[in-house]
Amino acid sequence: MPRLLPYSSEKLLKLQVNSPDYKGLMTAEQAKEDFMRRIENYAKQYEPLDELEHESLSFIKVINAGRSFKVHQVRGHVQSRVVYFLMNIHLLPRSIYLTRHGQSEYNGMGRLGGDSPLTENGQKYAAALADFFEEEEVEGLRVWCSQKVRAAQTAQYLKPDFHTEYWKALDELDAGICEGLTYEDIQQRYPKQADDRAADKYHYRYPSGESYEDVVSRLEPVIMELERQANVLVVSHQAVLRCILAYFYDRSLPELPYIDIPLHSLVKLTPRAYHCDSTIYALDLETGQVEFIYFKRCKGA
Repeated sequence: MPRLLPYSSEKLLKLQVNSPDYKGLMTAEQAKEDFMRRIENYAKQYEPLDELEHESLSFIKVINAGRSFKVHQVRGHVQSRVVYFLMNIHLLPRSIYLTRHGQSEYNGMGRLGGDSPLTENGQKYAAALADFFEEEEVEGLRVWCSQKVRAAQTAQYLKPDFHTEYWKALDELDAGICEGLTYEDIQQRYPKQADDRAADKYHYRYPSGESYEDVVSRLEPVIMELERQANVLVVSHQAVLRCILAYFYDRSLPELPYIDIPLHSLVKLTPRAYHCDSTIYALDLETGQVEFIYFKRCKGA
């Protein structure tokens, strides 16, 4: 019979009171007792896998909520990626902060892409962002930043003791031949490209550039690392952050390119066992203060 390994009662309680099976239906203590009885029933009904008796089967045992793993006969790319994912997720309390760079000169002109520096308003946001994290006092915060000038300038005022890394994978979607153009320019010069993009924004690939589908592909290692890390601030770009938010918000691929993430706003994600809490902050340019906008609870990834 399988043996129930010791696990923190406090952690177990926090997990179960938020479960859809129990939330709003019974007290925390009742949920815990019911869950323990459920495990006992599982132990009576299910047969544990054994590497000798089930030598030909592929499986992974996750023991005591990820304290240890047993991997057996894993074959092929897909199975390897599943193992990698399971070995990197954790249940520790943490927060993931996502922000676009401050307003750039190209933003002010309505132009796509490029590598222009921040405007005066963009610099104000960079300073306000640093003040926010000075007050927030996030323990062990790591900063992941795109390699574009506007993103690096947005992170420049953050405390030097934050560990900062610059990821090429966090660079904005490459607009190819449309880099530096406005949407009006694209409509006039490349009307067919504009129509194709409007018809299927997720799969549309700019000539000599990228699609949202391409960005999702290059962000896989970033998302894996986000699952593995503790507190992280990501300073990136609209398309990239839409892809990351779609993962945590559990949005469909057609919805992904339309997720709203305006300039000078900060998203705080707090993954839970069965959902992801999302808190949105924004900079008031007149007062120079980063203020709370709203909170929402999203289905987990």
